[in-house]
Amino acid sequence: MLNIIDQTAVNAVNVIQNPLLDRIMIFFTSLGDNGIIWIILLIVLLSKKKTRNTGIILLIAIITVLILTDYLKGEFYRVRPYEYMNFVPKVKTSGTSSFPSSHSAAAFAVFGIYYFYNLRYKYAVGAAALITAVSRFYLEVHYFTDVLAGIALGFAVSYILFHISEVILKSVKINNLYIYKRFFAKEKQ
Repeated sequence: MLNIIDQTAVNAVNVIQNPLLDRIMIFFTSLGDNGIIWIILLIVLLSKKKTRNTGIILLIAIITVLILTDYLKGEFYRVRPYEYMNFVPKVKTSGTSSFPSSHSAAAFAVFGIYYFYNLRYKYAVGAAALITAVSRFYLEVHYFTDVLAGIALGFAVSYILFHISEVILKSVKINNLYIYKRFFAKEKQ
């Protein structure tokens, strides 16, 4: 039995589905397939010296979300909407459990890193992440709550990693400052 939130989302999607919107959503969901769009953004960040550290954090975020979603899919095995409602989906899926949405988690982990580090184009990345997430339940390969869980997971991972990296950088700066004062600054008497 679908919960009320998921059933309401399924009913809303059925009302607005049309061939043009189907093509748009298939395009955005395919960008998330195998992480193609996120890998491109990762390469861009890693290729520039100024954003290399952020690129490393992004790589850790993506790997973390993929490990967590894979684990959660095994723990909360939930059949996908097309299996539950017995129809053929408009896009291929991995065939794994529906909960949580890996596409949404990865998309929002990337957006979170762009947002927390205040990177250029963060709102464009956010819009792409949102459309990718919406496409997953629009195309009925995930329930709405799967997508919400993926969004929350991705954003939480990026938030935690951002703060961990900030603490590490501050401690390194403090230690460097301490070393500098101790060995190079003249002490006042």
